[in-house]
Amino acid sequence: MHISSSIPSFEASGTERVSAVLRAAKRLHRQAGASSLAQSLPVLRRLMAAQLLQGLTLPQLFEQRALVQRKHVLRMLAQEAGFNHWELYRAALLSDAEQPHLPLEVVAAHAGYPNFCFSNMQQALAHVRARGGRAVQVGAQAVVLP
Repeated sequence: MHISSSIPSFEASGTERVSAVLRAAKRLHRQAGASSLAQSLPVLRRLMAAQLLQGLTLPQLFEQRALVQRKHVLRMLAQEAGFNHWELYRAALLSDAEQPHLPLEVVAAHAGYPNFCFSNMQQALAHVRARGGRAVQVGAQAVVLP
C-alpha cells in the first residue's frame, strides 16, 4: 500500500509528519482500550487485519484489550502504509525525498465533509476523475476527501 499520486502530501516537515502520526497512534491506542464497542472494535479489527495479536478472536481481544500497546498501533499504521516496521515508516516520514502514505486519521484532520468510502482504490480514483477530490487509501479500501 504505497503512496499513490492522488494521495495528498501532508504539507509539513518530516518531524511534523512523525508527530502527527504519533498523535494519531495515541488516539487509536486510547480507542482500542475503550470499554465502548463503537470506539474499540474498529481499531481492534485493524490490529487483527495486520496480524499483530495472533491467536485471539475479536471477542477475546476485546476482553483482553489491555494487551494492546502503542507499539502494536504504530506497527499497524506502518503496515497500512506499506512498511514492515515502525522504524522504516518513521524514516520515510522524516525523509523529504519520499512521500509515504499517511493514516486517514492524519489526512482527515485537514479535510472537510463529506467523505466518500469505496471498496478499493480503483473505484475511488474513478470517482476522483469524475467528480474531483483526493483519494486516500485506508487498508484495502479507499476514501475520497473533498
